Amino acid sequence: MDETFHVYILASRFRGTLYVGVTGNLSRRISAHKSGAVPGFTRLYKINRLVYAEAYSSILDARAREHVLKRWRRQWKFDLIERRIRGGWI
Repeated sequence: MDETFHVYILASRFRGTLYVGVTGNLSRRISAHKSGAVPGFTRLYKINRLVYAEAYSSILDARAREHVLKRWRRQWKFDLIERRIRGGWI
C-alpha cells in the first residue's frame, strides 16, 4: 500500500500566525484543526487555514522537511507560500 505524507502550513489569517505540521491524512487533519478538535497552539490562536502543503512518500522525508521548515524565518515561509500561490497552486 502506497502511503502519502504531507507537510503543511496553516495560518490564522493573511500574514498571521503560522503553524507547520506533518500528517498521513491531510484532509482529516485539516478538518480537526478547523473544528478545534486539536488542543493546544492551533486552537488557542485559531490557526486553521491551509496555505501550503507538500507531499512525500516517506514519513522520514516528511518529518525531515517539517524540521527544516519549523526552523525557517517567518519571512522565508511567507515567501514560500506566496511563490506557490503565484505559481497557480492555490
